Amino acid sequence: MSNSDEYLNLDVEYGSLLKRNAFRLSIFVVLALVAFADRAFCDDNIKFSTATIVTDQNAHVLVQTAAQVLREEIGKRSLIKLKTGHRWTKSGWSIIIVAPGTSVIDGVTSPHVDVIGRAESFAIQVDNRIATRPILWIIGSDPRGVFYGVGWILRKAHIHELNIELNVVSGLHSSPQVPIRGHQLGYRATANSYDAWTPAQFDQYIRELAIFGCNSVEGIPFQDTRPTVNPYPRAKMNVDLSRICQKYGQDYWIWTPADFDLKNEAFRKEALRKHEELFRQCPELTGVFVPGGDPGDNPANLVIPYLNDLSKLLLSTHPKARVWVSMQGYKKEEQEVVYHWIETEKPSWLGGLVAGPSSPPLNVIRARLPKQYKLRDYPDITHNTRSQFGIPWWDPAFAMTLGRESVNPRPVFFQRIIHDTAIFTDGFISYSDGIHDDVNKIVWSALAWDRDADISNILQEYCRFFFGEKYAAASSGLSALERNWEGPAATNGGIVTTRSFWSGMDQNNQLSQTNWRWQLCMLRSAYDLFVQKRLDIETSLEKQANGELLRSDIPNHLKEYNAIEALNSTRSYNALKPLKIKITQLCEALYRSIGLQTSVGKYRASGSERGAILDFIDYPLNNKYWIEDEIGKAFKLPTEREKDAYLHRIATWEHPGKGSYYDAIGHVGKSPHEIRNEKLDGPLLDFDDSVPTGMMFWTGNNPLARVRQTWFSYETWPKALVYTDVDKNSDYKVRITGYGDCLLRVNGTRVKPTIDGRQVGEIKEFEIPHELFQEGRITLTFDTPFEPGVNWRQQSRLTEVWLIKK
Repeated sequence: MSNSDEYLNLDVEYGSLLKRNAFRLSIFVVLALVAFADRAFCDDNIKFSTATIVTDQNAHVLVQTAAQVLREEIGKRSLIKLKTGHRWTKSGWSIIIVAPGTSVIDGVTSPHVDVIGRAESFAIQVDNRIATRPILWIIGSDPRGVFYGVGWILRKAHIHELNIELNVVSGLHSSPQVPIRGHQLGYRATANSYDAWTPAQFDQYIRELAIFGCNSVEGIPFQDTRPTVNPYPRAKMNVDLSRICQKYGQDYWIWTPADFDLKNEAFRKEALRKHEELFRQCPELTGVFVPGGDPGDNPANLVIPYLNDLSKLLLSTHPKARVWVSMQGYKKEEQEVVYHWIETEKPSWLGGLVAGPSSPPLNVIRARLPKQYKLRDYPDITHNTRSQFGIPWWDPAFAMTLGRESVNPRPVFFQRIIHDTAIFTDGFISYSDGIHDDVNKIVWSALAWDRDADISNILQEYCRFFFGEKYAAASSGLSALERNWEGPAATNGGIVTTRSFWSGMDQNNQLSQTNWRWQLCMLRSAYDLFVQKRLDIETSLEKQANGELLRSDIPNHLKEYNAIEALNSTRSYNALKPLKIKITQLCEALYRSIGLQTSVGKYRASGSERGAILDFIDYPLNNKYWIEDEIGKAFKLPTEREKDAYLHRIATWEHPGKGSYYDAIGHVGKSPHEIRNEKLDGPLLDFDDSVPTGMMFWTGNNPLARVRQTWFSYETWPKALVYTDVDKNSDYKVRITGYGDCLLRVNGTRVKPTIDGRQVGEIKEFEIPHELFQEGRITLTFDTPFEPGVNWRQQSRLTEVWLIKK
């Protein structure tokens, strides 16, 4: 097969190659149930050709669905076709699935097992009271518990072509630690993949989330009216999602912001009409979540009456459902309005509050919220930057190419977030805008069930279930992808190792053609390496260009010509062509397999920040655009002396000379004097609306703007910059770039600018009085400008700092 054909034929079902030769093989299953007690319960080589999954003929529909899921998912991963029925087998193993109310099936009584009594609990019990007819019992505290018991079997089982192996502790029982465990799957144009899905794809994905412990799905029925990639009607899909949730025992929620003026009676009336119609059509509906803001800028005194009207329509069709609201974007006075309303009115239709990005901290809300109301988290697990949980000190080379919604497994980071925040909540429904955060969904689901679960075991279960038993070791590759983004991209040696790992795992298997999760991992590992190699090349090219600009042996016009030639050299890129082809093929494969939209023009991504990594694959990782434009400005200057000075300024921008210092604020590889405003140790309770480091990347309205890349990445205000070896006999000045105000202190004393540029790229300068650094040490700190009501995009910020010795 040629490289160009490698990622074709994506509709091949997992395991289909095995099934082509199924007629040649006998059907055997070996179920090794090893008890970690006094003795093993069964032989290691039991023939299982008569195996039957047994349910009561009057079992709840979800119990029957669980039996079907067990059979189908095992069949996808092997040649095994377990039988299903309502009678206990006369010989060999049976897998009997029961919920309370069914204690006897075909004359066999289920063992007495303590299922803890909590909703959704399950127990797994080995029963060999009759040696020739052993039983594996899956016993649920309720029908949902039965399904989660089946999910446990599927996650833990070692499924091979012709046998199944399972290690189980006798009398194992398990129950979830929090009642709400869900994810937002919005069928809308904003999403980078969901809007390309069919109902069948949603069905399979919701099934898989449930297998890992998820019990809630949140749809987005109305927000964003742009056409979806799949022309399937949104109104119909919203109802289909409700039916799918009902099928798998999932709660169905909807996220429905009031993103219109609630004082407009016509808009308000129409919104209520649409909600009433949806409520009547949905067979399953548990919660209606209305964010106070993001989007929606209505004050609380308008939102509350609207919620009340929504609740009347909701309860008329779904009496057990509840309305929920967040205080996202609310100032202190608006928050008090909400708290006072809850405390005094005690609305019975209110399920509780939701805490999302820009909400008050979880612990503060929990302390103020009356106990009869629940608190649901709304964590952003989908975005890499400009988000609630941005990548700590993400290298700009990744931020400018992979962007906000690239493939982003972050198991270790999110394990910590869950550990520090879950104690205050009744669970979560995450914010997700696409399939790129799939690993994060599984991690959140599994840890919500059991916060003490070992993260490496969760990742192994992920790989075993989705990739197959042979590839359980791929779990270490998932962790490696997270580590690829630690520290400077230029010096992270793990990036090469990670790519080698995934390439080695990819040899001689069909997963790159049939498995979109595998394709995601292959894409990230390839893209990370491509970025690192290109960064090395383009850093070298910029250095060559600056060297040409500083030459004194040639006239200025030749300096300019040579520098531009160096920046545009293409010879060094030849070695990267195979890797770029591989990335392009994987993007095509992912669009066809799961609808991932990695390009605005080619794959209909709704915007450049919505996972459009293919559009940025050639975006310069040096300052090529800026240097070219600055050379153009120099060329227009009237005298050679002025041109020479301007070219020198370009070439020495980051190199101010001996005894002077430069820091690119927010650049993990170029900020040696910065004391970062980070919190990477201790509890993360203050992660209410910011990333751990305050790191931001913002390109304005033009993601391919021709400006210095340091002006894109910044930390809003670092803790300090410290210089310990200054010459106390010399004079110094501070030069900065950024935007808006800069309230600078030098060793604690406020100083005012002598040059006060306020736009992106403009210079501010501050003279440092000699008496402020007599001890040979300079510490720069910054007061935060008071900018109430100013959107973060327009708030003052800092991007570069020079300490210049005169």
